[in-house]
Amino acid sequence: MSKKVIGVIGGAGSGKSEVLKIMEKSYNAQIIMADEVARALQQPGQAPYEQIVNVFGSGILCPDQTINRQALASIVFNDTQQLKKLNDIVHPAVRRRIEQLILQSRCPVVVLEAALLVECGYRGLCDEFWFVRTSARVRRERLKQTRNYSDEKIDALMKNQLSDEEFIKNSDRVIENNSTVEALEKEIAAAMHHLYAQPE
Repeated sequence: MSKKVIGVIGGAGSGKSEVLKIMEKSYNAQIIMADEVARALQQPGQAPYEQIVNVFGSGILCPDQTINRQALASIVFNDTQQLKKLNDIVHPAVRRRIEQLILQSRCPVVVLEAALLVECGYRGLCDEFWFVRTSARVRRERLKQTRNYSDEKIDALMKNQLSDEEFIKNSDRVIENNSTVEALEKEIAAAMHHLYAQPE
């Protein structure tokens, strides 16, 4: 049985992390989170780290020479040119590393999670994209409870993310996540059955 690669997409508060947990525990999936890959590549000794320091200067470094993420964020926040410079360094390096990790994985399923899977063109790396669909009301409740976000922050976040229609247009399967973990497990079981029923 060949290795399957699933991209998990969805807005903030949709419960993607719960999907990843279930996939890892119940299906022996390797989880690759683009944020974690990006963080690792921004550590001293990594090529992207050197490039970032060259472009943004040593003022973004902590005393231990690691990148001060807040200092860097304050430079690129609201400055599209600076953000593009950072993305042009980080995104290609992250993609190359993710491709390596998929290739090296010995797990039957690899699950890829990234905020911009659709926008950054990861479709070609995945067998399927799963959209975790959750109502705006439930997402709001989750973001308030788990991240302590204000209504204003949630409004801004949701405005900057793809709409449900856009996500659906770019997905192969919709995973409903509006109620219990048990209901979510059933959704995933059905999706996995469908995935492996596909002809190779």
